Amino acid sequence: MTRLSQILLLSVVTMSANAQNFKAARIQPEAGGLPAVSLTRQQQGDAQPQILNVEVLPGRGMNIYQVRAFLPGRGIVDLFGSPSLERAAKAMNGGPEDFMGNQSFMVGGAILAPYANRIRGKLSPDGRTIAVQMLGKEVRLPANWKGKNPGAEPHAMHGLIMDRPFQGVRLSAGAKRAAVTASYDAGDFGGHWLSKTRLTVTTTLDRGGFELAVTAKNVGQEPEPMGIGWHPYFVFRSGDRRQARIHIPAKVRAMVNNYDDVFPTGQIVPLAGTPFDFSPSGGAALNQTFVDDCFFELRKDAAGRAVAEIIDPAARYGLRVIGISPEIRAFQMYAPPDRSLVALEPQFNLAEPFSGIYPAGTDTGMVTLQPGQSVTYRVRLEMFVP
Repeated sequence: MTRLSQILLLSVVTMSANAQNFKAARIQPEAGGLPAVSLTRQQQGDAQPQILNVEVLPGRGMNIYQVRAFLPGRGIVDLFGSPSLERAAKAMNGGPEDFMGNQSFMVGGAILAPYANRIRGKLSPDGRTIAVQMLGKEVRLPANWKGKNPGAEPHAMHGLIMDRPFQGVRLSAGAKRAAVTASYDAGDFGGHWLSKTRLTVTTTLDRGGFELAVTAKNVGQEPEPMGIGWHPYFVFRSGDRRQARIHIPAKVRAMVNNYDDVFPTGQIVPLAGTPFDFSPSGGAALNQTFVDDCFFELRKDAAGRAVAEIIDPAARYGLRVIGISPEIRAFQMYAPPDRSLVALEPQFNLAEPFSGIYPAGTDTGMVTLQPGQSVTYRVRLEMFVP
């Protein structure tokens, strides 16, 4: 019996007699002390690629752990680069390699908040935190990452919720969609942030694809910066990374010091005429180019959305990664030549948003929330035939 067949048999939530197309269920094993959640839909024909299943980890910051789809001629396949849930549960254990939930951004699709990407600061004597100035005040962030080279600088990476369990997990399913919603009362993120925050995440599987919504509300008494992102690893089902094509509707990228630290230098360069120009319609082939770069100055469609595409011509399918929220300012892309995958990350903020290294007037993407204000991050996945 396949994993998807097991999930379908375990589906337990239906909201009406007509709700058989969509189901939602809690499944084992647990990760972060809570069961995983599976959203499923029935396959409609066999002529078009279609997303059929999504797995979410409420115990690990609502990580969108796996997305499965039907591909004509290939059957049901995993679209995300994730090992089994059993292996995830063992790795996501809070140990030394999982400091601040680092194992969560190695696989699946971690939600990043209250900042995405890298932040540098003055390292504490014990090497565990860095001091950062934001909105005129100092905060101390966990120094949870560094490059592999000798002497690499510890820094903060990918936010403060990757290992946080969400509460009030609610499942729903109907004739048109299945969804899971949960919340996290983050407070000041364990003393690492300004003010206080409540996060609410809803993931929805519908007939057209998959959608993720993350709402951050400032429930404290002072202003706070907010950056939100998503870190999904998409695999190329053909196994041929060289012919895979990427489209990102960006005009520029941020230069970095090297691809070990990946610290932005503050220099912003145009993409046109370079190997990093993925803006043409239909995208550009990855070939053997190493990419770990932040692309921004995004062109939006008529609906105000930033639409990126991942295309695997040899497997005859494509994925649209649609940034719906107007606050989405950038796509970070990580694509190592020795792996048949790409991490394509829509996010509010650029790397090092508080550093002051960018040219004057550069919007680094952090949204300032006044007390009582909220902002919602929304992205969507849709499949197509290229």
